Amino acid sequence: MEIKEELIQKAVEIIQGQCNENGYCALTLMDTDNRPNTTTITPSKADGIKSMTFCTGFGTRTERIHFRPDACVCFNSPEYHISIKGKMEIITDPDVKKEMWYSGLANHFSGPDDPGYVVLKFTADSYTLFIDYMTVRGVVQ
Repeated sequence: MEIKEELIQKAVEIIQGQCNENGYCALTLMDTDNRPNTTTITPSKADGIKSMTFCTGFGTRTERIHFRPDACVCFNSPEYHISIKGKMEIITDPDVKKEMWYSGLANHFSGPDDPGYVVLKFTADSYTLFIDYMTVRGVVQ
């Protein structure tokens, strides 16, 4: 296995380990004043480094996504730095909301049918991975 493929696989394992209440990542979006704004959020589900979903409420995040859907998701620790750039979209489809629901969301929403609950879908287009003291960059295929 090539070094690049090996590091991508390690990144996938790290990201999977951060889903559903197990961790969090930094999400950077452009604010309505054209300045970056970074918050933390827990990924609900990930498809490798290609896409991720997040559960949240309508508010400043969704306002930023409407303003400009460019996004960067970052997972960081002393052992690794995973930065993935792409586009974010807001999903309100009831079936998707039910599929993405997990028990920790009950602290914030009444259930998957709560009108204030939405799913964010991030689709990656490029990445920078620093894992095992090696860095690789690339375009998501």
